[in-house]
Amino acid sequence: MLNVKKFKGSLMQSELSVLFRRRRTWAMLTTISMIPIFLAIAVKLSGSTLPPGEGPPFLDRVSQNGMFVGFTAMILAIPLFLPLTIGVVAGDTIAGEANTGTLRYLLVAPVSRTRLLIVKFLGASAFALAATFTLMITGIAIGAILFPIGPVTLLSGDVISIPAALVRIFLVAIYVTISLMGLTAIGLFISTLTVIPVGAMAATVVVSTVTQILGTLPQLAVIHPYLISYYWLGFADLLRNPISLGSFASNTLLQLAYIAIFGSLAYGRFTTKDVLS
Repeated sequence: MLNVKKFKGSLMQSELSVLFRRRRTWAMLTTISMIPIFLAIAVKLSGSTLPPGEGPPFLDRVSQNGMFVGFTAMILAIPLFLPLTIGVVAGDTIAGEANTGTLRYLLVAPVSRTRLLIVKFLGASAFALAATFTLMITGIAIGAILFPIGPVTLLSGDVISIPAALVRIFLVAIYVTISLMGLTAIGLFISTLTVIPVGAMAATVVVSTVTQILGTLPQLAVIHPYLISYYWLGFADLLRNPISLGSFASNTLLQLAYIAIFGSLAYGRFTTKDVLS
């Protein structure tokens, strides 16, 4: 019994170890870190200041305060780059194990399929957390190197200190991580449907893209609040004074709903399928 408990306790540690020792994982994190770097270099080399309201949000403030590099890079990364990496990781959770033939051996071990699903979901969510913090931390670092760093002017017009701004940056990273967890659950479910990881990865990315396209169609406004991507850019409310947590709460509830729905579908599929590979 002791050995069983040790195995179960080490399953999460093993999942994280395998995930973060992969070259693919570090290649994706490196690519994500390049977004704020390229953004900051482009703004620095342009040598000009955009008029307020032109370009992506906060871009006009980057040259004035390097703290905004991370915020702007996050807005650029949310529609495509972050969902793409989540699609790769989540789509590989079960399908990748089945494709390499290791899934059968995992299930022979003294661990339930439910526990394995939870560990796979938490592992992919850990990657989402690493990706968002990688982007933000890199943004702060390159912003401090290339631009002045000082008190931050919020969207509400209030000025806060650098430590207070770092707290807002932390909250934004948590917000975006939560935003990606619903997509992670979708990818996990799709991954239980196939033994071809590339197919599961592509399907997860397609879901993200389609929901964002649907969110731009005014004819479908009635379903917009239920789309997984509806609150993805709502972290702007965290950049006001006082902090508005309305979007944070709504986004969390929406992502929890997707996690519950697609987690249940993944459970239903995975616990009843015959694993032959």
